[in-house]
Parts: sequence; structure tokens; C-alpha cells
Amino acid sequence: MIISYLLIFLIGSSIGSFLNVLIYRFPKGEDFLSSRSFCPKCRHKLNWYDLIPLLSFFLLKRKCRYCKEPISFHYPLIELLTGIFFCFIFYNLEINFLFFIYFSIITFFLILIFFYDLKYYIIPNILVYSLIFLAFVFNIFSHFYPESLLMPSTQYSILNTTCTAFGTSFFFLLIFLISRGKWIGFGDIKFFVFMGLFLGFPKILAAIFLASLLGSIIGLVLIVFKKKGLKSEIPFGPFLITGTYLAFFWENFINWYLNYLR
Repeated sequence: MIISYLLIFLIGSSIGSFLNVLIYRFPKGEDFLSSRSFCPKCRHKLNWYDLIPLLSFFLLKRKCRYCKEPISFHYPLIELLTGIFFCFIFYNLEINFLFFIYFSIITFFLILIFFYDLKYYIIPNILVYSLIFLAFVFNIFSHFYPESLLMPSTQYSILNTTCTAFGTSFFFLLIFLISRGKWIGFGDIKFFVFMGLFLGFPKILAAIFLASLLGSIIGLVLIVFKKKGLKSEIPFGPFLITGTYLAFFWENFINWYLNYLR
């Protein structure tokens, strides 16, 4: 079992390394498939031993081997988080391989959107539309082949998830129009379509509540420390993603906590 988790972590951290490439190159329109990795400071092409997830960062003492410029902490952070999330998914969903693959792909996009929105204050359409497509196809598949996906979340009907997706996005579209885009971004509205298809009702209510709660807490903290030079603006996308994750695994968290108390 330990070997399985180690393997999953290595795969996840390697995918996290690829996510770093996407986050850096995607907004610049650079090739992220065939082109070799390079240092963003000196543009020197990196060898395989410079790209070992997590390990290379510490072996190089957080400096580029060629220009000696410091390497940002967000690179190993994304690799570490992706590896941990994949292990977490495997721990909760290992009873169903197909669902594990599906949720791993969803997690890939969610982590990418989380850091992309945090850095560039935008959620690219292609990423949101990909999530919407995946969730919609999975709902259709689970509707016609429910016996192959024995997970609680797949018990929601297509009518439930579809109505939840469009009802939620329409509600926040009204807020967007009333506030003229000051209270919420249009990219967030499209993300609500995915949340509805992925979570269904009533889990989406928990996701929205948790996202709003976390956003309010972080927002107040940033306002308090604004005088010290910290930015008080932060995109809502990362909170929506966090709320989505927490709402989806809410029952797992409750069961784990009850077992811990026992």
C-alpha cells in the first residue's frame, strides 16, 4: 500500500511540474508540448536532472544551475500540492478506478485554474469549457452505466446537475449585470456551470457558502494588512475551487472526523 501511495505521489508531482510549465507558457502563447523546459530568467535549456520534481529544487539550493538566479517557491509548491492531492484522491476513490481517473483529470484542471487565476486574475475559457465538457460527459456516462460508478455523487440525475448548473450560473449572471461586473467576474459565472454539473444540488450550496466564507476571511485579513503594502485584491476563482473540493468530499471529512473521535 505504501508503494502505491508513493507511486501516486510521484505521478502527481510530475504532473505538477507540467502544470508549472502550463502556468508560465500558456498566457505567453509558447509551445508547452514539444519545446524543452528552460530557465525563465536566462532561458537556458534545462537537463532532465534539473527537472526532478521537488528534489532538483533542494539539490540546486533554490538557484538556477546556469545563471544562479533564485527559483520561485511556487514551483515546488505546485508539485507538492499536486502529489498530495493525487494521494488524497486515491485514498478516497481507490474503490473505483474509472472515477479515480475522472477526478484526477478534474483535479488537474482545478489546480491549473487555481494558480492561473491567482497569478493573472483570469480564468481562460478553454479551461472552463474543458471542465464543463468533462463533467457533462461523465454525467451522461454515469446515467447510462450507473453500475460501473458506485459513488454517492453519481446518484444525481442529469436533470439535477443540469438544472443546478444553469440555475446557479443564471443567478450569478444577474448579480454580474446588476453590479456591472464589480462584484463578480464573468469567468466565475462560467465556472458555476461546471460546479453545478460536478456537484449537483444540494452540494453546490455548501460549495458556495464555503467559498464565500473563505473569501470573506481572507479579504478581511488582506484589508487589515493593506497598510503594510499587501494587495487587498484577490480573485474569487481559487475560493470557488476550494469550496468545490470541500463540498465534494464533505461526507469523507465528516466520517474521518467521527472515526478520529472514536
